[in-house]
Amino acid sequence: MSRKRVTIKEVAQTAGVSTQTVSRVVNGRPDVSPDTRQHVQEVIDQLGYQPSKIARSLIQGQSFSLGVVSSNISLYGPSHVLQGIQETAKEMGYSLMLHILPDPEVYEAKKLLREIMSYHVDGILWAMPEIGQNRDWIQQELSNLSVPIAFLNVQPRPNQATVIIDNRAGGRLATKHLLEQGRQNIGIITGPMSWWEARQRELGWREELVANGRSVDESYITHGDWTPSSGERGIRMLLDWHPEMDAVFACNDQMALGAMKIARQMGRRIPEDLAIVGFDNIPEAPYFDPALSTVYQDLTEMGREGVKQLLAMINNPDAYRPDPIRIQPELIVRDSS
Repeated sequence: MSRKRVTIKEVAQTAGVSTQTVSRVVNGRPDVSPDTRQHVQEVIDQLGYQPSKIARSLIQGQSFSLGVVSSNISLYGPSHVLQGIQETAKEMGYSLMLHILPDPEVYEAKKLLREIMSYHVDGILWAMPEIGQNRDWIQQELSNLSVPIAFLNVQPRPNQATVIIDNRAGGRLATKHLLEQGRQNIGIITGPMSWWEARQRELGWREELVANGRSVDESYITHGDWTPSSGERGIRMLLDWHPEMDAVFACNDQMALGAMKIARQMGRRIPEDLAIVGFDNIPEAPYFDPALSTVYQDLTEMGREGVKQLLAMINNPDAYRPDPIRIQPELIVRDSS
């Protein structure tokens, strides 16, 4: 037999206070004396009282839930972004309505947004990578949304709340480090160029070379798809074309891992003959052989900041200004460079 739910009235009667006082304690209001707060909290714990989120939403006119659209959370990037989203939403008293899109390039945004809105969420976090034309729905659908939406790691656009990792700055950090090590011929293995993040990292590589008086030779560029196998193909092509190449910026750590394997098979010592820098700082990066130099992007912090920006729009829409929030990456130097 199920146990009857404890009500706020029962807590008030047991504690000898008003229901308003119990509500103030539950909601963390400051207008309660410390002794009263402690006493009421003890009664709450004793009775096992759980505040009703449904009642709270009816009273305050909010569902205290956020819709989140993400890609494959088994991958390193989306899982860390979601971790930051979940932690901060919980701290702020919000639950999440999570929607996973297995293929971020193929979906019906209008149908998806309609489904999310049917749950009466207070706002939406769009935590999808920008790939090809998968963001073209914005201009048509944005004006139809009755709740605010914040975007994570997509190209900033006017009047849209955006939180990004500064991938362009990360590309410059990696390239600047290799130049400072005296490397003369620096290649790059990009991510898939349909991804905005990949284009930004490649742009940073270009800009840093030019800023240091180097010309950009297009034959020093090869394109990967974020996988170790594409890193293997990329480094083989670059070294076949340019045996003199003495450094490479692999635009994620997985491709750097594949590049290191093939470079050694081709007789290159790392870092003596070929320095390698990755991007991400995945947990395994310090355990590569040699340990991988990389550009660290704090994806968890991006998730946290996304929630904060969305709640700012929800709670104070008139004062909110949708200026892009750029989280700066950090270079981590290890043995590979």
